[in-house]
Amino acid sequence: MSEVLVVVGPGVVADTRLLGEIADREFASQGVTGAVAFAEDPTHLQVLLGTCEAAVVLDRPTGQVTTPPVTVWVDLERTDSGEGVRRIQGRGVQGLAWGIRHAVHRMRYPGIRRVTYGTEPDQWADLYVPETRRHENGRDGAQKPWTTAETGLPVVALIHGGYWRSIWAADLMEPLCADLLGRGFAVWNIEYRRPDLHGWDATTSDIATALSTLHDTGATGAAGLDLSRVAVAGHSAGGQLALRAAADGARVTLAVSLAGVLDLEAGDRRWLSAGAVAAALGHPSLGRPPGPPGPSRSDRYAESSPLRRVPLGVPQLIVQGAEDDLDLVDFSRRYAVAARAAGDDVTYLELPGGHFDVIAPTAPIWQAAVSAITDALR
Repeated sequence: MSEVLVVVGPGVVADTRLLGEIADREFASQGVTGAVAFAEDPTHLQVLLGTCEAAVVLDRPTGQVTTPPVTVWVDLERTDSGEGVRRIQGRGVQGLAWGIRHAVHRMRYPGIRRVTYGTEPDQWADLYVPETRRHENGRDGAQKPWTTAETGLPVVALIHGGYWRSIWAADLMEPLCADLLGRGFAVWNIEYRRPDLHGWDATTSDIATALSTLHDTGATGAAGLDLSRVAVAGHSAGGQLALRAAADGARVTLAVSLAGVLDLEAGDRRWLSAGAVAAALGHPSLGRPPGPPGPSRSDRYAESSPLRRVPLGVPQLIVQGAEDDLDLVDFSRRYAVAARAAGDDVTYLELPGGHFDVIAPTAPIWQAAVSAITDALR
């Protein structure tokens, strides 16, 4: 029996050989056995789903379908379903690779606690604690190098990026979740409503609520966390959200930007990622938006741009890959200078690496960053 079965539904429009190549590459990189099958109809789909431990399905279910404990549904096209990681959507054929990675992760970490902090589908966070990981030969694979029962586990809250667009979700941060758990941290991996579907205010409110919920042990059901040692770390657009949350008073002891978008006004004027900043905030940075009276553009950017919010009042770690988008390098360097001038305690870490190396556990830049996080939370 294959550990992971990719099932391609009859309505999927994609080159079948290419799908097989993507799947085989991911099976090898993740160290699992896998196969690809093609469902002829819903009945055949149900039969196939009974032959595996975990399934990645490129299709939309029709009627009641009995699925394996780990099932990831993938849409190659954007659907705006608002279902977060429960359905990977809009990433094209590469979405299959993301689906396999997510399925393998859920197999290896079956004890993840999903905690909702609102009623909308994207208002949740995954909590990782030592028992999250699947035991191998009766032993917990996670290491706990400097945590004691008296002090509890320090926590890293993660905020994913994706230029605030709904096709990207919390699965982006799952490799870091595994790495941090193995280093003795608890992890709080946050999903949130993105502004392309729900508006900017929903996004910022969700981040604040998710971080507040972490401190509500009744809501998380978690014991053994040291909530006096909490870092919030965001990647790319998530770096902006992390630093804004700290500026707004989130109860954190360290704010970390991993290749963050730290100057929203310059990001807008430079048309970063084809206008992602203005699309997220609802209007460009200059002037007043058309329509009924409301907050000026400058007010919204002043509230949201980390560069405009210094000093934040908490220690910060700014991590930037030297081979990243040069505008992001510029933002991070100028932000670190401005925050220090305003009186903040800022560590600036720039090393070789690209935009995704800062969230790749094997990359030297992430290893340097996590070492700095560990030192800050000791």
